[in-house]
Amino acid sequence: MLRTKTLVNPSLLIFCLSLSALAQDSSSWKVKPEWVRAHEMFLASDAMRGRGSATADELVAATYVASQFERFGLKPGAPDGTFIQRVELVQPLMEGKPTLTAQNSGISLEQGRDFLLSRTDGQGLSGPLLKITAANQGTARFQPGSVVLLASDLGEESRAVARRAVMAGAKALLRVDPRLTPEKMQAVSGEGGSIHPHLTGSTGGVMGAGFTVVSLTSNAGDQLARLPDGTTISLQLQTKDTPRYSYNAVGVLPGKNSSPDAQVLLLSAHLDHLGIGTPVNGDSIYNGADDDASGTTAVIELAHALASGQALQRTVYFVCYGSEELGGLGSTYFREHPPIPLEHIAANLEFEMIGDQDPKMPKGKMLLTGWDRSNLGPTLVQHGALLGDDPYPEQHFFERSDNYPLALKGVVAHTAGGWGTPPTYHKPDDDLAHLDFSFMTEAIQSLIEPLRWLANSDFVPHWLPGKQPHGRE
Repeated sequence: MLRTKTLVNPSLLIFCLSLSALAQDSSSWKVKPEWVRAHEMFLASDAMRGRGSATADELVAATYVASQFERFGLKPGAPDGTFIQRVELVQPLMEGKPTLTAQNSGISLEQGRDFLLSRTDGQGLSGPLLKITAANQGTARFQPGSVVLLASDLGEESRAVARRAVMAGAKALLRVDPRLTPEKMQAVSGEGGSIHPHLTGSTGGVMGAGFTVVSLTSNAGDQLARLPDGTTISLQLQTKDTPRYSYNAVGVLPGKNSSPDAQVLLLSAHLDHLGIGTPVNGDSIYNGADDDASGTTAVIELAHALASGQALQRTVYFVCYGSEELGGLGSTYFREHPPIPLEHIAANLEFEMIGDQDPKMPKGKMLLTGWDRSNLGPTLVQHGALLGDDPYPEQHFFERSDNYPLALKGVVAHTAGGWGTPPTYHKPDDDLAHLDFSFMTEAIQSLIEPLRWLANSDFVPHWLPGKQPHGRE
């Protein structure tokens, strides 16, 4: 049974949003906390069921964002002349039971008896085994294509080690889950695991291309742990492909400079979250108020502010992507099907999880991922933006948000964020009760004039020498 939380109040939502119609002088524009709260009340309500990636709930969220863009006077920005860009995905469906084998060992494990597929792109795989324990996790060298077995003694380090493995190009993560009792395995024996959709012609998005997660029983984990590193581990499965769709909301504020080679700005966030998931304390709705309804709110209110002032020199695109949680599928699709040539995008600023202040940052400041890669952040700070250097370089946040697909193509693209990994991260209690609305409001407010300056200037940010990303780093 789901824990009951406050649902969106339509009357209050309409009242709060109607306040935005009050005229304000563009030079003294003030973002109102009730506007910020009203967007969150809708996007992060239980009624939205967590805005699961590539679901009907995600489409509702995209439609809400599109309606705000239109209300503020933005023009449709998708390539087909609408406000919503439909992202074409392929969804594999499992046929039969997957098996996991180890070459020349006689070991053959079966889905539902020995393991569960926690995540897969629907592709079979084969690669050399690499065992990671607490003793060698600091010195292990991950290789692309490896199958990584995470020992149970890693404890809290397991997540960080897994992230390093994926960033290095590991094909699969194998982890022992003592909770996989025979009773639980029997209950899910007919299931194939969570099969992630992918873009046509690829196995995933730029931020999560084609890796598999396998949860092993203790007995199965013990069998694999006795094998030497380098043993070829293979996963066999059969799937059939079906179509599936995700959705990007795209609005554009046309600038005065309409020349064919004019530079534009891109402000973005992702509007999806995890949807309905494993219950925690009776709650199975992963609301995603911080991740990333907060960033979506920032994009909406920046569109509100910039559209309410005098016409800007540069055109500004406002985009809220779908399916970020599936590896950046929405942003990768946007990159491959852009409404304008990518070389015309002067800069992209992504907003991710600005719902709370990071305890490592100076009071009131957001972190900017990849701070030392370009001159964009320091320049915006000179004009009043509350931004600072990312204090978590080891977390690779720069490569973990929707700025990254564009950055790989040369666009100067960064993410502005709040607390990188708050206690509510990817949990059902990422809800309105855990947002700092004062911080959110001031953070958004601090960017209005710097972005207005950027849109009216001829300044073009650039990567610093040797700092432009070129793939896995």
